[in-house]
Amino acid sequence: GSRQRLKAGDFDATTKDILVAANSIFRCLIVTQAPFPDTVLVETKLAKEAWREACNIPGVSIKLTPSLLKVILRRTSHVRGELKTKMRSLTASFFGFRSSGSKEVIRQNRDLAESLKEGSRFAFKDWEGKSGIYKTELLQMGVNIMWFTNRNDEGIVYHKYFNPFRAEAIALVLMAIECCIDEWATGLKEDVKFSAATYSSVYSSHFDSLRRFEERTAAYKLFDKI
Repeated sequence: GSRQRLKAGDFDATTKDILVAANSIFRCLIVTQAPFPDTVLVETKLAKEAWREACNIPGVSIKLTPSLLKVILRRTSHVRGELKTKMRSLTASFFGFRSSGSKEVIRQNRDLAESLKEGSRFAFKDWEGKSGIYKTELLQMGVNIMWFTNRNDEGIVYHKYFNPFRAEAIALVLMAIECCIDEWATGLKEDVKFSAATYSSVYSSHFDSLRRFEERTAAYKLFDKI
């Protein structure tokens, strides 16, 4: 019936190809410009831009209908969720969180989560000594696994959106790491929903810190080396 969710396969071949490309371009635009769009208007503007760009590839002109727009807009939460899923085991193994029923291990996990969260220590290369801000290898690992693992990945196919790599996307990865650490807050791993209501403010604080860092280090171009 009409209440079914539309997907790419429900459209004719040309439209379907453009929709697939537009979905990918939109995901690139979201993560590099507005990971938590302030309004539907912002999101819709990026979706229209992605659709235009996707139509340019084969050089055709197909109208972006409301039903096509709906399919594209679903990618906003999809791309954030995908990043969180990819970061989950990376974060646990990187910091040494362990699943166990042992009271001692549970306590260690809880203490570790607390230490890492304090002053965003997890963003430092040496998080115990708090040195090397934004130099943690986990950040680079996250960026690679999400966008640059194989030649079909969005960071490679649509590299223009990631060159230079923007503060918005770095803040998004930092927020995903923080969310994965939050899952260990009790010492036992619990699924924490990556919701906009909870995490858009976490994203904003990482983004603001990155911006301040960029301003302070502009002369050294440190930000480009992250």
